[in-house]
Amino acid sequence: MTVLQVPLNTRTYFVKIGYSLFKKNSMIYPFKPGDKVMLVTNENIANIWSNKVVSHLENLGVQTNQVILPDGEQYKTLKSLDIIITELLRCHYNRNCKLIGLGGGVIGDLTGFAASVYQRGINYIQIPTTLLAQVDASIGGKTAVNHVLAKNMIGTFWQPSKVIIDIKFLSTLSKKELISGLSEVIKYAVAFDLDFFGWLEKYYKDVLRLDYWAVMYCIKKCCKIKSLIVSEDEKENSCRVLLNLGHTYAHAIESFSNYKWLHGEAVAVGIIIASYTSHVLGHMNINDVYRIINLIKNVGLPIESPKNMDVKSYVLLMKRDKKIFNEEYLRLVLPIKIGEATVFEKVNTKVVEQAIIKCM
Repeated sequence: MTVLQVPLNTRTYFVKIGYSLFKKNSMIYPFKPGDKVMLVTNENIANIWSNKVVSHLENLGVQTNQVILPDGEQYKTLKSLDIIITELLRCHYNRNCKLIGLGGGVIGDLTGFAASVYQRGINYIQIPTTLLAQVDASIGGKTAVNHVLAKNMIGTFWQPSKVIIDIKFLSTLSKKELISGLSEVIKYAVAFDLDFFGWLEKYYKDVLRLDYWAVMYCIKKCCKIKSLIVSEDEKENSCRVLLNLGHTYAHAIESFSNYKWLHGEAVAVGIIIASYTSHVLGHMNINDVYRIINLIKNVGLPIESPKNMDVKSYVLLMKRDKKIFNEEYLRLVLPIKIGEATVFEKVNTKVVEQAIIKCM
């Protein structure tokens, strides 16, 4: 097992990464008999994993209840948040209870948001079950639900008390979900680490077949990068913005498709458009752009926009993004070369349109 730290003074917490961690009781939960936990998960995960986790908790003497939500980004809403809070109240949970989010990014966001607002804040633990959540969404304390007009518009920053990453969960992911998760891995490489990008070009097939050492290396690398960035900029006032590479485009795709596209699929196309945008601006070498496209394509991720999404739809939805401060320009995170990204404060929409067209 590997243990990483997210240093945030009094809110410092640990990220534990390993395999079959639930056999090691004392390493996982700082619980004592009589503690109360509400496990939040979705229907798919509940059918496979939640009974094992609940049994594990009950063996520790922990009183456990569950909230089981439908699966999908379209359920990351205030209605689902209300379901969690209603169940906490119905079961008479007080401020000493803990929430556990067992699932992917949707469940993690919902659980963290509920924890941040229930009785003005309670502790929660992230147990991510998807590659995307394990390498990115479970760390950093971003919580949110979607609004009908745009993604992640209602939320808080609320750090977990612990993150437990068990690689065994990945064994039950669909191939599509596993591939989707690699988009966030590629994001880290494009934005921060040229050597890691080269490693992915060489070993992505090992990650996809869930080779233990390849997956461990991949998850640890991403978690280390994110832990460092979050410790420097918890609430996204400076360097943490770079973690949004490709996401302004991606959120537009997700909103337009009514979340029929997986988040990772949309991020993959977003990274490509961001790379083209940088090239049009005179920064990224076209060979780097093609190298990024080839890796994304080889992994099995989409490299073209939704067929029915036009340029005007992109720009309209991008201007609703919470990272856009001025409607006359687009504020974007763009790679200037593989391994380095920066924030461009005023990108002309004509430039963005040229880049979008290249992905159609």
